[in-house]
Formats: sequence, C-alpha cells, structure tokens
Amino acid sequence: MRTIAVDAMGGDHGVSTIVEGCAHASMSLNSQLILVGNESQIKRVLSRHPHRTERIEIVHCEQHIPMDAKPRRIFRDYPEASLPKAAALVGRDRGADALISAGNTGALVLSCAKFFKRLEGVRRTALAAVIPTQRTHGSKSDPFSLLLDVGATIDVSSEDLMNFASMGAAYASIISQNIRPSVALLSNGSEPNKGRREIIEAHKALSENKEINFVGNVEGVDLPRGRADVVVCDGFTGNVVLKMLEGVSETAVDLAKYAYRRKLTWRIAFLLLSSGLTQIKDVTDWQQYGGAPILGFDRLCIKAHGRSSPRAIRNAIRVAEKCAEQQLAEKIAKFGLQPIKDC
Repeated sequence: MRTIAVDAMGGDHGVSTIVEGCAHASMSLNSQLILVGNESQIKRVLSRHPHRTERIEIVHCEQHIPMDAKPRRIFRDYPEASLPKAAALVGRDRGADALISAGNTGALVLSCAKFFKRLEGVRRTALAAVIPTQRTHGSKSDPFSLLLDVGATIDVSSEDLMNFASMGAAYASIISQNIRPSVALLSNGSEPNKGRREIIEAHKALSENKEINFVGNVEGVDLPRGRADVVVCDGFTGNVVLKMLEGVSETAVDLAKYAYRRKLTWRIAFLLLSSGLTQIKDVTDWQQYGGAPILGFDRLCIKAHGRSSPRAIRNAIRVAEKCAEQQLAEKIAKFGLQPIKDC
C-alpha cells in the first residue's frame, strides 16, 4: 500500500474540496492518505462525507500558504504551513511515497526543491500537463498530449529541453501505456533550423538520440491535432499555451450558452447534439487526470489545478498511486538524462 501526503489547505477552494476528494479516494483507492492542515477543519469536512477512517491520518498545522504568496518568502513567512510540512513527509522524513497539492505552484516547486533531491543529470525540473487533442495516444487511446514544461522553469538550455523530452516520454509510457511515445519540440516552424538557439541545438541532439522517438519540431497549430504524444518547450511558452487553451475552452462554453438562449432553432440543435457534446466533454476533461507531475525530482509530486473539484483531487491521488507503483522516478533515471554542464 502506498502512502500519499496531501496539502489539505491548498487551492482556490481550500480545505472543503481537497478533503472531500480525499474522502472519496479513501473509499475506492488503495492508498494511505496523510492530510496535512488544520485538524478541526479537516475533521469537520470528513464528518460530512463517507470515508474510511483507517485510511486517513491527519497531521495538524495552523498555517497555509495563500495562492498569491511570493514563493521566495514562504519559508520565512509560513514556516509551519501545510505545503512544506507535507513535502517534508515525502522527502526529508521519507514517510510517504508522493505529495499532492493544489496550492501555489511556485511554493510547491520550492518546497520540493527543499526536501527532495533532483535526479542525477537534471538541472531544471518540469511541470507536465495534458492538453486535449484530435488524435488519440497510447494503448489507452487517450485524447491528450503531454506538454512540458508549463511553468516550473522559465529559462532553459538545450540540455534542459533534452531532459524534458526524456522525462515526458517516461511519464507518457506509464500514464497512456505508450511503449514508445513520439516526442516533439514546440517551435515557430517545423524546419530543424527554426527557433531559438537552444531549440536548434536540442533538435540536433534529439535527432541523434536513439532512445527517444523524436519526430522533429511542431508548431502551435499542431498541438490540438495531437501530432506528437509529448511536446517539449520552456516553462514560459508552455504556461502561455496552457492558459490560452483553457481560455478557448471556457469561451466556447460561454458562446454555446449564449447561442442556446438566443434562438429557438439553435436551442433545438443543441438538444439534438447534447449526447455527442457530452461525450466530447467527457473525453477531453482534464479533471480525469487530476493534476500535473513535477518531473525531475527523486520523489513524486502531483500539482493539482487550483480550481480542482473533489473528483479531480481523487484522480490526482489515483495518478500518484499509479506512478508510485510504476516507480516513475527510477524509470526517468533510466531514460538517459543529459549530464549537467553548468549550474
């Protein structure tokens, strides 16, 4: 049985959503959960939802890190907060196999850096997120590609991009059951000489790497088409792309609601298409994956979306459980990470 530490106080919705998701997970999954946060608040939420008491342990702390806190000051301003305390349970204390938090991303990365070790050869870590695609991937026919980095590392070298490719391929092989996932670099053109210097250098090196199924560069238009199973970029670009895709999805829903109210014939058309639209919504729902892993550390961390529902938290626990069982960090280490040239 795996033990998973959960930052019970992180996220936009706070303790109620996180703990409800953990309660659901305790009823259906095989993990032992350590909920880190205000004990009285956690118990109050648990009392309202069915759960297995023997599967849930509570570690009390008074503080939590606000979503708008400055990451560099968290250890000074919030020394006893739920997030670093949960990270310590996984890293320094080694009492848990994985960490889950829906809280401040910068604070989460720094907490992992404080209590975890980076894998040998990894200079920068990457946050990997799924994006909906037209083409399916792996033996599970997942309608998602993996995009990394989406916010952990802003400035990257060619070696960092190569390591992101290795780490993303290892993760995709576990989650999508894809034995040899295709990997691409995100650039402003498909030609090998397009993009910034680090992209051009990474393209050349990945083309010569026989361990990675590298398919070249892809452009922004290729992302929703799902041309590659894994798409690699720097954290600034990846975060912009991810937020743009979320915005497009939300705008499409708003436009559909507007059209539904506006005209009777459109309303009838929506009713006729409702089953198909529901199916599309289901297969492209990011919440079924729960969260994005931070790759590059020797311990497992899943970053859940700040707006995660209880269902998303439950699924984040399921993903953490699966990655721990499949020994994700060890698998990444075997993918042939690039040696660090400079720090």
